[in-house]
Amino acid sequence: MSRLRSTMAALVLGGAVLAPTLADAHGIWFAQRAKQLAIIYGVGADDLEAVKRQPMLESLQAWDAALKPVTARLRTDGPVVVVDTDAKPALVSAVLPNGTWSKLPDGEFVKKGKDEVPGAKFAETTIKYAVTIQGPGVRQVPLIPAQLLQIVPVGAIPATLGQPLTYRITFRGKPVAGAEVVNDMVNDPDAKPRVTKADGTVTLPVRNQGLNVIRAVLIQPSDQPAKFDRYEHTATLAFTLPHAPEE
Repeated sequence: MSRLRSTMAALVLGGAVLAPTLADAHGIWFAQRAKQLAIIYGVGADDLEAVKRQPMLESLQAWDAALKPVTARLRTDGPVVVVDTDAKPALVSAVLPNGTWSKLPDGEFVKKGKDEVPGAKFAETTIKYAVTIQGPGVRQVPLIPAQLLQIVPVGAIPATLGQPLTYRITFRGKPVAGAEVVNDMVNDPDAKPRVTKADGTVTLPVRNQGLNVIRAVLIQPSDQPAKFDRYEHTATLAFTLPHAPEE
C-alpha cells in the first residue's frame, strides 16, 4: 500500500467543502517530450521542476490496451522526468503526495503546517493524481485504486475537437458531486470551472486537436485542524487527438 493510501485509509471524511474557485491549483499531468512520455508539474504554461519532486512521486502504473500491467519506471532526463516502460502502454497513472503548505499574509506558501507558521492565513495538504490515455486502444478507462480522485471519460473519445464528451469524477471509487472541472489546464487554466452534478458527471466540448489536459479539484475537510484546514485533491486526465497527416 502506498504512503498516501496508508494515510488516507485511516480517515473518515465528510462531504466536499465548498471553497473559492481554485484557478491556480497546480497539478501533475503526462505529455510528450522529445518522443518520450514525461510527467509535468505545474499549471498553465508553467513547468515547475518535476525533477525536484520525483522522489515524492508514487503509484506509477501502466497497462496495455487489454489492461494487462506493463512494467514502468521513472527516469530523470535533464530537466524532465520521463516514464520508461517494457512495452508500449495504453494507459499510465501516477500520484504525487505534495505535502502540507501554509499561506503567509504576503501570499507566499511555505511547506509547513499552520501550527509552525504564526499568522498563516490557511494551510492545506495537497495530493496530485494523473492518468493518460495513450492512443485509441483503451475502450473503457477503469477505476484505479491509487487514484483517489479520478477523471473517467464516459464513452468513446471523439476524433475531432468541439465534440461533446462526458466525464465522471470519482472519489474513492464513487461518483462525487461538487468537484470543479476545467477543460484545459494547460492553455486555459483560469477558465471558470464547471461543477459536477450528483452523479459526478460534467459534459464539455473536446477543446484541442492535440493534447487535452482536463483538471478536477475536490476539497475535503481536515482530520488535523490544528495543522491544516483542508485536503486539496487535484486530478488530471490527458489524451491527444491526432492531427491531419502532413502533405
